[in-house]
Amino acid sequence: MSDGDFIKRLDVDEEFRRREFPITANKIFMGHAGLTVMPRRVVAAVNEYNRIWSEEYRDFAEEMALFARARALSARLIGARPEEIALMGPTALGLSLFANGLDWQAGDEVVCYEDDYPSNVYPWLDLDRKGVTVRYLRPEKQGHLTPGLIAAALTPKTRLVALASCHFLSGYRIDIDAIGRLLHERGILFSLDAIQTIGAFETRVDHVDFLSADAHKWMLGPLAIGIVHVKTEHFERLRPTLLGAWNVKSPDFIPQKEIAFVPTAQRYEPGALNAPGMAGMIAAFELFEEIGMANISARLLDLKAALVSGLLEKGYDLLAPIEGPNASAITTCTRHGTDMNALFNRLTENNVVASLRFDRAGTAYLRFSPHFYNTREEIETVLGLL
Repeated sequence: MSDGDFIKRLDVDEEFRRREFPITANKIFMGHAGLTVMPRRVVAAVNEYNRIWSEEYRDFAEEMALFARARALSARLIGARPEEIALMGPTALGLSLFANGLDWQAGDEVVCYEDDYPSNVYPWLDLDRKGVTVRYLRPEKQGHLTPGLIAAALTPKTRLVALASCHFLSGYRIDIDAIGRLLHERGILFSLDAIQTIGAFETRVDHVDFLSADAHKWMLGPLAIGIVHVKTEHFERLRPTLLGAWNVKSPDFIPQKEIAFVPTAQRYEPGALNAPGMAGMIAAFELFEEIGMANISARLLDLKAALVSGLLEKGYDLLAPIEGPNASAITTCTRHGTDMNALFNRLTENNVVASLRFDRAGTAYLRFSPHFYNTREEIETVLGLL
């Protein structure tokens, strides 16, 4: 299919949509910011990998070809080089590798967001043991992390800024390039938790030093496989903290007297990889290339516009931008005087999958995160239940 034809067919051929995304036969799934459901082709790829291992012998050369294919697709997806890709998940693993692998000095400072997802807070907070100070960003609105806010938080001691590409609750999508340029002009490292945008919006690493993202949300892939990116120039600066026979040179599997890491980002992979998950992730990334990320993003913003319009008509308060460059596929809402927990239960009882989330103050929200295979008809059904 040519670019965009796949998405167009979703709207006119329900049999095709249900075949490609079996969940649509019995549920309206709008929970991709939490945990994805996998397309048919992703499941088929995982099953075929496992079938081969149960019925045949798979030569290691075939495994290496699988790894190479996964690195190449991952690199194209984020604008990196294959040798800068480590194939690991979950996202927290990559973020922890970044936090623990740098040579921190007492007095160094890290800037992050206090109300980010915990996986992008705790690895940095734990650096207190090494004398590192964490400076928290506190925007006026949930997740609204602007270049100006970040610039104001920097000091001569700031060594790294750790952000999410999109806030998991509010859905605010940051300007990755503007922030990255700002930091690099000051010689500050930039770590990105990109799990809420890769697979939904273009997420490039031109101005990012470190990136981590698991495949189990917008990337439509299995759990515990994902992308860890480290720029080549930082290989010697970011020491691997997990060691094994895969990332330390061990000719004929014989331990050597000194530790010498392999020359690519494989140096961050200590041992056996999640190859079945990798097979599924490859299938998802090939689908993205078939459709085109720009077409996926346009579809998501079109669905968001329909959802936002209906929610505003019904008197809901929305978090984050409802349009513009900082808008994402996440739409989070609440309404004064409404029992959001009861509303969440009503959606669940009617086979709608969304998320019930809370902010630090205890306010309850419904979070909707549809993907490109969802339809406007499904949006109307959800709005009717609200």
